[in-house]
Parts: sequence; C-alpha cells; structure tokens
Amino acid sequence: MEGKIVFIGPGVMAEAMCSGLIERGGMEPAAILMSGPEQDRLDELAEKYGVKTTTENREAVDKGKVIVLSIKPQRLGDVLKELSGSIPAEAVVLSIVAGARLGTMSDELQHKAVVRAMPNTPAQVGEGITVWTTTETTTPEQKECAGFILKALGKEIHVDDEEYLDMATALSGTGPAYVFLFMEAMVDAGVHLGFPRRISEELVVQTIKGSVAYYESHPNHMARLKNQVTSPGGTSAEALYYLEKAGFRTALSRAIWAAYERSVQLGEGKKRKTDV
Repeated sequence: MEGKIVFIGPGVMAEAMCSGLIERGGMEPAAILMSGPEQDRLDELAEKYGVKTTTENREAVDKGKVIVLSIKPQRLGDVLKELSGSIPAEAVVLSIVAGARLGTMSDELQHKAVVRAMPNTPAQVGEGITVWTTTETTTPEQKECAGFILKALGKEIHVDDEEYLDMATALSGTGPAYVFLFMEAMVDAGVHLGFPRRISEELVVQTIKGSVAYYESHPNHMARLKNQVTSPGGTSAEALYYLEKAGFRTALSRAIWAAYERSVQLGEGKKRKTDV
C-alpha cells in the first residue's frame, strides 16, 4: 500500500496496529506517522519502531492516505472539531473509537470516506478479530486500504450494517476482559485448592489454549464438545450443575448486553449518571 498512514492518538491499540503493519504487513516505518500531545510517548514509539511523530494533528493529516482515529471516546468531539475540513479528499478515515457513528464522524469532519472498526486487544499479538463497516461513498480502493491495515491485526469481518459494530464492541471488543476475569477466577480457585499460584496459572492458561485449539481442530457445536468431557455423575457434571444454578450464563449474557447498551450510549453522546 502506497501512501502515509497517520495515527491520531498513539495509544496501546495504535501501537498494536503500527507494529502489525511493520512486522506482518511489510510497511516501511517512515510511511507511518504518529500524532499525539505527549512528547515522551511519541519519542518512545519513534525509538521502538522508527516511525515519524508530531504533536500537530492538522499538519499530520495533511498528506495522509489513511487517517486512523485511535483516541479515547471522551476526546472524539474535540478531535473531530480540530480536524474538520482538513482531511485530504482522497484519504480514508479509519476510526477504532468505541461507539463513534459513521454519520457523526463524516458530518463533523466534512469528509465522506469513513471506516468504522472494532478490533480487540489480541490484535497486539496478531490474533485479534475486527468487525468493520464503511460509509456508502467509500471507494473500493479505500476499502482495500482499510482492509490491509486491519488484516495486520489478525482476522477481520466486513459487515454492511453499522448496528453490528455496537454488538461487536460488546462481544469481541470487550470480550478479552470477560476471558481474563474467567481465567483469574479459575487461578484463584486453584490457589484455594492448594496449588502454588505459578502452577495454577500454568494449568489454567494451557487449559484455555488447548480448549481453543481442540475446538479449531474439531469445529463442532460447543455443547457437543462440552458433553464429551461431561460424564454422568462425574466431576464436570457436578461443576456445570453448580455454574448453571448460580446463573453463569445469565450473568454473562447480561454483562454483554450492558456493554452493548453502553456502546450505543457512547455513540449518542450520552454520559452515565456517574459522569455528570
């Protein structure tokens, strides 16, 4: 892909995308420009990856082919105002800001070609999953540029309906947090049983990795795979009975729904009561 990629917001996910583009996408570091307010952070990225940096957002986007908005949702309004009318006509804006609507970004930026994407943190090791969509006026070439960047993060799924993005935010975007909480709970349970924490962590991590690998090599319904390790009257049956009785499925479903509702609220510019 020819042309400069500009990141507005040099955070963790921006760094993951940057490293993926260089290490797996074959991008030259000189073709990547990071823009943000903290010079120390910019110096760190420049030293680590050899990318160019600046603290001036409007100057940064001037010659960009892809403008990646990788900022916190709370800063989006200010950044959109700052960049309004300054995006090159042939460039495409790629936003990974949770809840940010295509229409809002297009209107505020006065720019038609906008991509909205929701990656997740495993993108930092090239094992992410990203759901993305675009405005109708985004050209095939611009879509190809966006897809090229997102493939450097892992797998990507393009959808036509923007509503899927809020769903993806709640399911896969926030998903790693659920997994880490589940793993932490298992490790703590192992320690409670009497394992040293180091051994408990190793058992849990390998169990998770192995279970995913087994599913990928035997892509059956999850319920069928679960049943294969659940003997009548056995330990798995006893544990699963307790989880169901404790409302494990319901709690997880409600948590994901809460994350979805919050994503919708962010897109509508609504604050939580605790934010007021």
